[in-house]
Amino acid sequence: MSFEKNMKKKYLQMLAALILVTTGNMAAARDQLASWNDGASKSAIISFVERVTNEDSPDFVPVPERIATFDNDGTLWTEHPMYTQLAFALDRVKVLAPQHPEWKTTQPFQAVLENDIQSLAAAGEKGLLELVMATHSGMSTAEFEAIVIDWFKTARDPRFKRPYTALTFKPMVELMAYLRENGFKTYIVSGGGIEFMRPMTEQVYGIPPEQVVGSSIKTKFEVRNGKPELVRLPEINFIDDKADKPVGINAFIGRRPIAAFGNSDGDRQMLEWTAAGGGARLMMLVFHDDADREYAYGPANGQPDTKFGSFSQSTMDEATKSGWVVISMKNDWKQVFASE
Repeated sequence: MSFEKNMKKKYLQMLAALILVTTGNMAAARDQLASWNDGASKSAIISFVERVTNEDSPDFVPVPERIATFDNDGTLWTEHPMYTQLAFALDRVKVLAPQHPEWKTTQPFQAVLENDIQSLAAAGEKGLLELVMATHSGMSTAEFEAIVIDWFKTARDPRFKRPYTALTFKPMVELMAYLRENGFKTYIVSGGGIEFMRPMTEQVYGIPPEQVVGSSIKTKFEVRNGKPELVRLPEINFIDDKADKPVGINAFIGRRPIAAFGNSDGDRQMLEWTAAGGGARLMMLVFHDDADREYAYGPANGQPDTKFGSFSQSTMDEATKSGWVVISMKNDWKQVFASE
């Protein structure tokens, strides 16, 4: 066989092997993302991961720089009819009410005890903070963690009648596992309380507590009964939402993500900051448009408005203009909840 024919044969063999490997990788990825329908969203994920993990690709990213951040409420689990932590705070008000007779005539506590949702909503963010400060402080961090763990064991979502930890979105749990399989470090970056989330994130999402960034109240070191404790104070330390999400990422992670996932206006700046970095980037937003299997709200694209997890038309327009991927829960997901 001539030298030219031999080289051509070897080239074709190498090309065939490369095609087999690529096809095999794509098939494996599709198996790992089994709860995703084939379409633009799933393809965008697979294409991005292949580009940043292929050493021969101009978009290759070294393993230490493969950082992906995820909002929690509405992105990884359901956030309606209210945020899970708010449901926890309301339950805590009822548990603690016998120790606070003044709450019967003091808003927003009175609204909670009377199940007056309209008055509770009218209390706004200030009222919600009052509830959190009253129910989440005055104890050690260990005591608070034990209370949260016990609550998760018994609390049930009012619509689906299942534990809140059973209402995680299976496609997103698959996505996080798929990223980790490909050398990514996955972080939760949420407006929710950091010490409310940490007791359950490792079991539910595979994300250890040190990879959770969230809102926090101040703590102080005390020695109680001869034992060192961290005591939770009724003072806000940090609100990890909107423009402060990139601040929290920089402070607690120290690297700009190359992939960011959210579902609301509160995640917009996290995606903007992620997109502003160099090289390949993936920005995705979960859009709740499936009232039958979960909920439908926006108000983007004419969906109902909401006070929890608002996805405005301006955020939708920015996503379209900037090339962010909007995940349609209705069209992109074969299955919604991991517990189904």
